[in-house]
Amino acid sequence: MDKIVIEGGVPLSGEVEISGAKNAALPIIAATLLAPGVHKLYNVPPLADIRTAKKLLGLMGVQFEDGGAGEGGHIGPPLQDNPLLVDTSTLTGWMAPYETVKTMRAAVLVLGPLVARARQASVSLPGGCAIGARPIDQHLKGLEAMGVKITLNQGYVEAKAKRLHGADITLDLPTVTGTENLMMAATMANGVTRIINAAQEPEVTDLARFLTAMGAEIEGIGTDVLCIHGVKALTPASYTIMSDRIEAGTYLAAAAITKGQVTITNAPVAAMAAVLEKFHEAGVRLTTAGNRIMVEPGGSLTGVDVKTRAYPGFPTDMQAQYMALMTLAKGASVITETIFENRFMHVSELERLGADITVSGNHAIVRERRHLHGAPVMATDLRASASLVIAGLAAQGTTEVLRVYHLDRGYARLVEKLSALGARIKRVPA
Repeated sequence: MDKIVIEGGVPLSGEVEISGAKNAALPIIAATLLAPGVHKLYNVPPLADIRTAKKLLGLMGVQFEDGGAGEGGHIGPPLQDNPLLVDTSTLTGWMAPYETVKTMRAAVLVLGPLVARARQASVSLPGGCAIGARPIDQHLKGLEAMGVKITLNQGYVEAKAKRLHGADITLDLPTVTGTENLMMAATMANGVTRIINAAQEPEVTDLARFLTAMGAEIEGIGTDVLCIHGVKALTPASYTIMSDRIEAGTYLAAAAITKGQVTITNAPVAAMAAVLEKFHEAGVRLTTAGNRIMVEPGGSLTGVDVKTRAYPGFPTDMQAQYMALMTLAKGASVITETIFENRFMHVSELERLGADITVSGNHAIVRERRHLHGAPVMATDLRASASLVIAGLAAQGTTEVLRVYHLDRGYARLVEKLSALGARIKRVPA
């Protein structure tokens, strides 16, 4: 098990390229199950979760050939030039075992595609996770409305259907994976399916565009009402996965907290309006041009309140990184978490670095500190890990971040990218 060691206090400088979005790549890889044949996916990020997804689909007979996607040691041309080939010609299974689902909740995304193509699926219930319970009841309610018979057996969802049919499905809340699962299942259902109160996240839109590239007929893409006209069959497609808006926001926070001069390239700027607005309000000097974000030093950080919301609001996946930035902002800021009930576990670790944070329910009050100081800290989840690295970059002295395997799930070559920007950071055995 490794740790990351940071000598803080160095302004970042240079250019960093953003990788493909994990939260778009995972459902798109699952969606390849819908169409037998060879799919060609570009901009797949080299992450632990991608390796897990490939392992899961491999259990079902899917074969992969790639130029580095999912391999942490990728060296050479950008991954955009090395497509991941996904051969779904033959399905030999339709089970997502507990051993896989427990390490990556997104494994539940195979449920919709398997039911649509194989008319059956056996998927382990994901259970809880470090940042709160994320049940799949909306997935199951929608599938049942489309004619799927659902039974729960020893911790597994057993799904069977003779033929899926269209239905009007109103989600109780705009669940991202629920919207994705139901949209994938509906692509080959008989008739028309409407998903009302659908999630509008850019990653959902990216999946919809991939499905359209395979021949799906979907109306309302990017809105909260999706209308899917079922077709008899889909065909394999070539597709470039969107860039990661959360990774881009993370480097934005790192540049801002170190008072650096950084250009972030290949950023999905159009999908980052809420994040860019809050950073601008907080005094970060930034400009955008196309898919580039330019951060300049010289701004004065000011505490600005933020409340996490479903897209197009401020993303919960940027809450921890924004909190790290606010620890050195003038005045105070109130951060309100509305998506998950247990997503302030990074607070105690930021306090070890000298932050002044008070938590009350789903609110965290962050008060100004002039300096942070290095200390050993422990990551509790993916985005918490990123917040500790960001704080460590600005802290005086040495910060050691333990449990960095969380970072491997969502950040491609983080240490290498930060080192290229001048950070004094290394990854060593713990």
